[in-house]
Amino acid sequence: MRFTVSAAAVLLAFASLPVLALPDPDDGWSGTGELGVAISQGNTDRQTVVAKMALAKEDVLWKHAARAAFLHGENDDVETARRYELYGSSGRRLGARSRVFGSARNERDRFAATEFQWTVSVGYGLEAIDSDTTQLTFEIGPGYRWSKAQGVRDHDNGRIVRGGMEFRHQLTATTTLYDTLLVEAGDENTFIRNELGLQVSMTDALALKAGFELRHNTERSEDTRRTDTLTTMNVVYRFK
Repeated sequence: MRFTVSAAAVLLAFASLPVLALPDPDDGWSGTGELGVAISQGNTDRQTVVAKMALAKEDVLWKHAARAAFLHGENDDVETARRYELYGSSGRRLGARSRVFGSARNERDRFAATEFQWTVSVGYGLEAIDSDTTQLTFEIGPGYRWSKAQGVRDHDNGRIVRGGMEFRHQLTATTTLYDTLLVEAGDENTFIRNELGLQVSMTDALALKAGFELRHNTERSEDTRRTDTLTTMNVVYRFK
């Protein structure tokens, strides 16, 4: 029963975000929507509902991306997990495999070591591998972060170095391995997120996706842990 309530809350949360309205396919946008369950360990040890959406558009000069994620869990009508994240980026190509970009990310988590993080950054991106079956991209650049640890009133604001990696490899005609890494390193805290997973297509539009996500903050309050893990099983809907 609590999963039904949580799923409804997730869908309502996404419906309230106008940026996530499905784009017109004629505009060149494509994307995915996900809904599933997650088993979290760390500051929250519960089964929860997770929802994600990703949009992308690319032409000869520009590459745009937007993502959103929401996680919610309850136990005996008591909230045990709540996190949302919004991300957007735009990049302009310098060459066949290189680009400059600007990005912004906002995350709020009621139960993690860091209550909220808001970062903006610019940088350089390189598509190290871009074949029919394998894609590997790196990003690095300076940025600035506004954040606050859980249970304290002081804010930790300052410059950061942001690094990212995205890897995808098609194992078979229907199975894809993926790995994404984000590092935001600053004087007060370094945030690391790595997501590893496997996606199996069932139809042209539907897929099953199993993933393992690790999130780590080097700084924390006394009653929170530095590391959270999330094991997910989602249904994915692809649209173009």
